[in-house]
Amino acid sequence: MFFFIGLAVVFGSVLGGYLPHGSFSALNQPLEFLIIFGGATGAYIIANPSAVLGKTLKHLGRVMKGAPFKKSEYLELLVLQYRLFRLAKAKGMLALEAHIEGPFESALFTAFPGFLKNTRAVEFVCDYLRLMTMGTDNPHEMETLIDEDIEAHLAEGHHVAHAITAMSDGLPAFGIIAAVLGVIVTMSSITEPPEVLGGLIAGALVGTFLGILLAYGLIGPIGKSLENYANAEIKYLHCIKAGLLAHMSGYAPAVSVEFARKILETHERPTFGELEAAVQEAPQVS
Repeated sequence: MFFFIGLAVVFGSVLGGYLPHGSFSALNQPLEFLIIFGGATGAYIIANPSAVLGKTLKHLGRVMKGAPFKKSEYLELLVLQYRLFRLAKAKGMLALEAHIEGPFESALFTAFPGFLKNTRAVEFVCDYLRLMTMGTDNPHEMETLIDEDIEAHLAEGHHVAHAITAMSDGLPAFGIIAAVLGVIVTMSSITEPPEVLGGLIAGALVGTFLGILLAYGLIGPIGKSLENYANAEIKYLHCIKAGLLAHMSGYAPAVSVEFARKILETHERPTFGELEAAVQEAPQVS
C-alpha cells in the first residue's frame, strides 16, 4: 500500500506542478520512453547473471508487501525457540532429532505455520540444531560459522537490490541519449517552421526529464526498498542466532529467548509480558 501511496505522491507532485504551465500532450513521447527504459532494461540483462535475472520479478513483488516480518511473526519465532530449547533442556538435544529431520511433519514445528512458510529460516534453524545434536558445543565457533552463513545470505539477498539500483544510476544517461537523438531529429528538420521545431525540441527535452524522473522517482526507490527487505530477512536470522547461542551457552529457555527478543527494534519487539503470555498459550509438544 505504501508503495502506491509514494508513487502517487511522486508523480502527482511532479505532474501536478507541471500542469498549470503546460499540456500533458507534450510529455506523451512513447519513443523517448522506449529508448530510455528499453536501453536500461537491455543493459540490466547484459550486466547481471541468469540467477539474478531469474529472481528479479519475484523480488519486485516484495516492494508491494512492505516489511516481511511484523511483531506477530517475531512473537511466533520466539515462542518456537522457547519450545525447542525447553525440550532440549528437559530431554537432551537428541530429543530434537526427529523434529529437525522432518520439520514439515513435526508436531512441534507445524504448531507454528507462519514460521514454516519461511523455508530459509526453517533450514537455518534445523541446520544449526543438527550441529548441536552432533556434538558441537563451542558457542564461539558456532557464532563464527553463523556469521559467515548470514553474510552469504545477505550478499545473495542484495544481488537484485544492487542490480536495480545500478539500473537507476544509468537511467539519466539513457535520458541524455534520448535527448541527443531528439536534437539530431530536430537539426535534420531545421527548415521546418518554428512551431514544428518547438515540438521537436520539447520532445528531445522530455528524454532528459523521463530519465531523471524514472531514476530518482521510481527505480532507485525500488532498489532501496528491496535492500531494506533483504536486511529485514537477515534481522530475522539474527534473532534466531541470538537464541541459539544463548542456549549453547547454557542459559535457561526463558533467558535464551530473552536474548533473542532484545536484538529486535522497538516497533517489532514483543514486550516481556506478551512473550510470556504467548509461551503459556502455545501447545505443549514432547
